[in-house]
Amino acid sequence: MSTTTTTTAPTLRLLSLGAGVQSTTLFLLAAQGAIEPFDYALFADTGWEPRSVYRHLECLERTAAEAGIPMLRVSAGNIRDDALDERHRFASMPLFVRGPQGQRGMARRQCTSEYKVRPLKREARRLLGFPHPTRVPSGVYATQAIGISVDEVHRAKDADVRYLRNVFPLLDLGWTRRDCRAYLSAHGWGHTLRSACIGCPYRSNTSWAELRATEPAEFEDAADFDAAIRHGHPAAAKRGMPLRGTYYLHSSRQPLAEADLGIDNGSEPEGCSPWSCRGDAAPDPALGGEGQ
Repeated sequence: MSTTTTTTAPTLRLLSLGAGVQSTTLFLLAAQGAIEPFDYALFADTGWEPRSVYRHLECLERTAAEAGIPMLRVSAGNIRDDALDERHRFASMPLFVRGPQGQRGMARRQCTSEYKVRPLKREARRLLGFPHPTRVPSGVYATQAIGISVDEVHRAKDADVRYLRNVFPLLDLGWTRRDCRAYLSAHGWGHTLRSACIGCPYRSNTSWAELRATEPAEFEDAADFDAAIRHGHPAAAKRGMPLRGTYYLHSSRQPLAEADLGIDNGSEPEGCSPWSCRGDAAPDPALGGEGQ
């Protein structure tokens, strides 16, 4: 939770809009005047979001226009295409790894930082009037509202740059994720889903099975990507990064197209929050946890 105190007023009030349950709740509360309004709502688009997320964003954009809240989409590229492009530097995803002797580990997670956090910071600087590399003067800052509810207060953290100051309106309201869902349902937004890339490795079997049943083309896309990434980034060998395992989207470390999705493998993180990803996991260097 933010502990920063100041007597100066923020230059801008921003909402980090992940398009999941909590951030959608914050957006609608502001649009209805129930909490302090935002100057901008920012969505970081990885380029590989499910169609359901893009449809949800379109609905939010219509509401934003009515409420007078500019909604901006920012992007650092298409995470799927970049991961398979040998000309592009690979920001590793938290892929499941099977080592040469069958060891099990995970690759380092850099995708959230590169495809969500960095473009959001870049846009915040631009909106403040000091795009990189221009120095942001002392005392110029934006508050950044983040959708963290009281049942996950441990995820609330201060910003790591002085031109952003994180605030958590749901904590001030004392709302849980269940409260957010009840609010959304009461206001016609009960369809709001978790927000995560099509090929997010943190999906549970239930989530993968639902994707296969409801969006077969997206599931096939994820399965194709899973097969293509089996031996890491295509430029790894050329750059002197020896492979130390095989890589998978599914936690069983089997090809996604062949994985048994009928097994209960537990719950999954509730979406991908740019500022405090629920899926943090330490990589195993012995298994090539450097994102090869």
